[in-house]
Amino acid sequence: MAQDSEDLVSDYQFWLQKLSVWEQASSKETQQDTCLYLSRFQEFLRRMYEILKEMDSDAILERFPTVGQLLAKTCWNPLILAHDESQKILIWCLCCLMNKVPRTPGESELNSWIRGLLSYVLSAFRFDMKEVGLFTKSLGFEPIDYYPSLLKNMVLSLVSELRESHLNGLNTQSRKKIILSTSSVVSLWFRHFPSLEKATLHLFEKLFSSKRNCLRGMECCIKESLLPQAACHPAIFRIVDEMFRSVLLETDGAPEVLAALQVFTLCLAEALEKENKQLKFALKTYFPYGAPSLTAALSQHPEAIPQGHRLQPLLHISQLLREAIEDSTHGSQRGPFESWFLFVHFGGWVDLAMEQLLRKEAEPPAGLLWLLVFYYSPQDGSQQRERSMVALKELLNRLLMLLGSGPLSAVDLQEAAESPSPPICAQLVRCLLLSLLLWTPEGHASAREAITRMVHTDAAAHEIVGFLDQTLFRSDHLCDEASRKLARELLQELQAQV
Repeated sequence: MAQDSEDLVSDYQFWLQKLSVWEQASSKETQQDTCLYLSRFQEFLRRMYEILKEMDSDAILERFPTVGQLLAKTCWNPLILAHDESQKILIWCLCCLMNKVPRTPGESELNSWIRGLLSYVLSAFRFDMKEVGLFTKSLGFEPIDYYPSLLKNMVLSLVSELRESHLNGLNTQSRKKIILSTSSVVSLWFRHFPSLEKATLHLFEKLFSSKRNCLRGMECCIKESLLPQAACHPAIFRIVDEMFRSVLLETDGAPEVLAALQVFTLCLAEALEKENKQLKFALKTYFPYGAPSLTAALSQHPEAIPQGHRLQPLLHISQLLREAIEDSTHGSQRGPFESWFLFVHFGGWVDLAMEQLLRKEAEPPAGLLWLLVFYYSPQDGSQQRERSMVALKELLNRLLMLLGSGPLSAVDLQEAAESPSPPICAQLVRCLLLSLLLWTPEGHASAREAITRMVHTDAAAHEIVGFLDQTLFRSDHLCDEASRKLARELLQELQAQV
């Protein structure tokens, strides 16, 4: 450490002089010089922090008597502060100078001065008061109340955490979390979008890092993240939604990502209901690429529709989706994908469509067949989709005939599921079979044997576990108590195997 300290002293005067030059001139050449040296200066700040965090404030001022001057000049340089990494390291260094328990008026005065610098770094750099007023008003704050509470929470938490070795690499059991009020966190995300992106990525890590996260667990993680509350404002929702879109594309529509997006949408709807009786913003501001009529239809609560009145809204949604896709610009993939991406936010409609198709007293409506084929195979063209609809109808008719011809045989069900021609999406076939086994009384007796035959790979097992978990998550409006009990038992048995 002594050698590091000596090396730092040799660079110290160079950077203090550089900062003075940058401070005195705002010419294009000065700006270019600042940008040229920025990465080296960040490295210097990081090395300084590594030294400062090992010293108490008295020793710091004795060793580096002008360190406050250097950090202040850094705070007032907009080109340095414009870089998130610089802001972060600068805050660390400033917190090292603070006395946790000031003993003299001089130490109290130093703490007050440092808080002023932190206030500038954390708040004043990004916005002037007029701009602050625009977004604090939408959150129900007055600007005069926003800065003091935000700063007080952040500074006290940062100082406490830094002093408890949170940032020095020690793994202590006593290190405390930074705790901010919900309003302060949301306000920070409005002011600094990179912190919002980091919070969303952290949520994704929690949701997708484990083998299988149940939907109730996902719901708990999502609510604890505060992101649904923040996403009530369209500006934040759009950022989080774009990140979901990217993960969906990168994972080729992985079921766990779809499930997380749908749970997040449910949590957002709940937060909106708690926050206001009616939307402050039009639905178009949340989903700008979807047709307003389609967005309005999808945003209804499907579970609130009485059992005998569910077919009509489903057919209406199917028609609107089909029109949106067929009317999209020739050769453009934006229309179909955007329509699908909007649709998958509201997965409850897919469950209702499956339920309606399994009603034995009705001919399968073409609109519901189209809806399911589109949901599970959005990449198909119109001709392939039509062929899949024909095959799905044939499969459905075979399954319904088996239902009406006495006790169900697991072997017969398997043979029926393997015979669609042309082949249709395997995931759609499995979901149709599982729905029949769980949601119809006739299917309960052969459910265990049929599912055992379907679990031939780890991927299939995880998919079935996901379906059972989803059934229980949405069971209030999907199935009766007998179906829920069977789903719970099967889920426990399968989870013990995978």
